[in-house]
Amino acid sequence: MRRRNTESIRDVIEQFLKQKKLDKPLFEKKVVDAWPEVLGKNIMEYSNNLYVKNGILYVTITSSVLRHDLFISRENIVQSLNNHVGNHVIDDIVFR
Repeated sequence: MRRRNTESIRDVIEQFLKQKKLDKPLFEKKVVDAWPEVLGKNIMEYSNNLYVKNGILYVTITSSVLRHDLFISRENIVQSLNNHVGNHVIDDIVFR
């Protein structure tokens, strides 16, 4: 006999993460992991020390020329990262 009020495992996990307030750190980790996928492995070679704090992604870029180019297009990068994750996680990026 099949129950009529079943839920998918995905929905149950999402509800659990929201109740335990673990969904925000999970999405922040996904944004950091998405950096090389969205921007490419070449840019990842010049990037290190990525972390999210208070809705801002902090990235250390070792090339000043690349840092300037990324700074100019940071709004597009924010949008691409949020779209890749599927949730609005970051509002801005700070390049160091």
